[in-house]
Amino acid sequence: MSQDTSRSAVAEILVEADSFDDFGGWILDSQFESKMGSSYLMAHGLGRPVANAQTEFTVPMDGTYTVWVRTKDWVPEHHPGRFRVLIDGRPLEREFGASGLDWSWENGGEVTLSKGRTSLTLQDSTGFSGRCDAIYLVTDGRVPTNSPNEEMRAWRKELKGLPEEPVVEGDFDLVVIGGGVSGCAAALTAARLDQTVALIQDRPVLGGNASPEIGIMPRGAQGELLAEIGQREGDGNLKAQAILEAHPNVSLYLGHRLFAVHQDGNRITSVDAVETLGGVERRFNGKVFIDSSGVAMVAVLGGGETRFGREAQSEYGESHAPENADEMHHGNTLFFRTRMAEKPVPFPDVPWATEISKDYADLGGQILRPGKDNGPGPRIGNHPHVPEFQFPDDEDVFTASHFWEYGQWLDPYKEGERIRDHLMRALFGTFSNVKTMDPEKHANLEFEYMAHVVAKGEYRRHVGDYTLSQVDIIEHREFEDDIVMNAGFFCVHCAFPDGEAKYDFRLEDWIMDLRDSKPYAIPYRCLYSASFDNLLLAGKHISVTHVAATSAKFMGNGAQHGIASAAAASICNAYGTTPRGVYEEHLQELKETVAELTAHDHRHFKGDFELDAANH
Repeated sequence: MSQDTSRSAVAEILVEADSFDDFGGWILDSQFESKMGSSYLMAHGLGRPVANAQTEFTVPMDGTYTVWVRTKDWVPEHHPGRFRVLIDGRPLEREFGASGLDWSWENGGEVTLSKGRTSLTLQDSTGFSGRCDAIYLVTDGRVPTNSPNEEMRAWRKELKGLPEEPVVEGDFDLVVIGGGVSGCAAALTAARLDQTVALIQDRPVLGGNASPEIGIMPRGAQGELLAEIGQREGDGNLKAQAILEAHPNVSLYLGHRLFAVHQDGNRITSVDAVETLGGVERRFNGKVFIDSSGVAMVAVLGGGETRFGREAQSEYGESHAPENADEMHHGNTLFFRTRMAEKPVPFPDVPWATEISKDYADLGGQILRPGKDNGPGPRIGNHPHVPEFQFPDDEDVFTASHFWEYGQWLDPYKEGERIRDHLMRALFGTFSNVKTMDPEKHANLEFEYMAHVVAKGEYRRHVGDYTLSQVDIIEHREFEDDIVMNAGFFCVHCAFPDGEAKYDFRLEDWIMDLRDSKPYAIPYRCLYSASFDNLLLAGKHISVTHVAATSAKFMGNGAQHGIASAAAASICNAYGTTPRGVYEEHLQELKETVAELTAHDHRHFKGDFELDAANH
């Protein structure tokens, strides 16, 4: 009699990382879902094994189950991120994270289980960023799907009992994608203009690069709204979250990643986002949308026109542009902090990290606390070819936080995890060098903190009806649609040519052009997309050149974009028109509305240099 191996006779169990009852010392990482297919738990112990992650699951029937664990060997030659899986307290024979493979399902062997509740444990072996996406148990030994595409999404939804179609959250006057400073400013401004707002943020906190996950000071134009939302709670969180949660017109969706844009012609009708915890998909219908994701995600998903990399000098006559256009961009940064403990702190050999750091031994550029970066750190030797930074009229020379940067020649959408991991290896290797080169002085040195979330640099930029350039800013060009003022210097990060740097995690140079330190105008035509009928923009991906973006990208400037875009959205809805229609028919009303919203902000428009000097 042949055995029935149809799906109905097979027992399948999927336990995803985000469903664990107790993460222990593991952290949930959801930055790279769009590339690898899911969020995952990571043992980010900075060289010390973290506490176990634990949960329970239900075994539907007695049987022998093949156990598959989806993980990644993040340094294949060395396997630093190893861990074990325990079922009912018994470890599987295999140690995971040492396969030499990228994200894949590792076969953990077979276990005999009885129907009922069973415990599951992740036990970190190293403290060096072992990672686990999910555990799959099945009675017929089948290999689970691994490709991060629609097939995997459908498979996971079926096993978790989730609906096939997204849950419709409702109809909103405005949908804001991205909860950084610019998105928070847009959502709050629109809500105060009596618009119903859905704010979709892919992280568990608001603030983007200013959030406690990263902690950069919002530089650029300051203004009263930024002063309000940019206050920090005791845990480093921005006050923006409490303010927005309390506003009756705002529906806040933290931990939701945008994955689909729906259109009727050039008009966006709705967007879909998936919740990190649980995987529920939600649909947001809107009249108008603001992309404040910082990565032009609406254009990436919806097929809108974007710019990427550096324009040629001849295209806009920009002195800071290269002679020939290329795809170099500002990479990502990983913030960290060290301290001296009360007693010696051992640190293991990390050849997988020192092969990146080589002999580099300068831990300057630390984040001292959320909102205060550019801090000092232990340093051994001298690296004169690595640029240092000195404020005018300041004798103190230090290595700035953003000199820790990597990925300028990589695709930040597809290779974000690789970029982050490379920076972690550079930091672990540099830390090891400092301790080993002067073991007596630095015996007590330890990592207090290393972010696992990158400070995102430059991604794609939307193309609007006007593209602001370096020349526009320097000449203080006047436009009929001047809408807000931005401030700050040109901050051009110059990477080494691809493959030519000894320390490829450092900048070759940093062009800091203070210009005249006076604020400059942003035309409204830079704040809406030319590709969509109802998409406004706020943040570093507005319609600007690479060089202009190095100033306009500052988060304080993004808050100004958010205010203007929200005002335009309210006018769009009042007249049933488009952002371009506002420019053509209601520009004066828009300017008056924004002027009223920012009436006192001219007092706060310090140049970015002044803010940095005060911060330092």
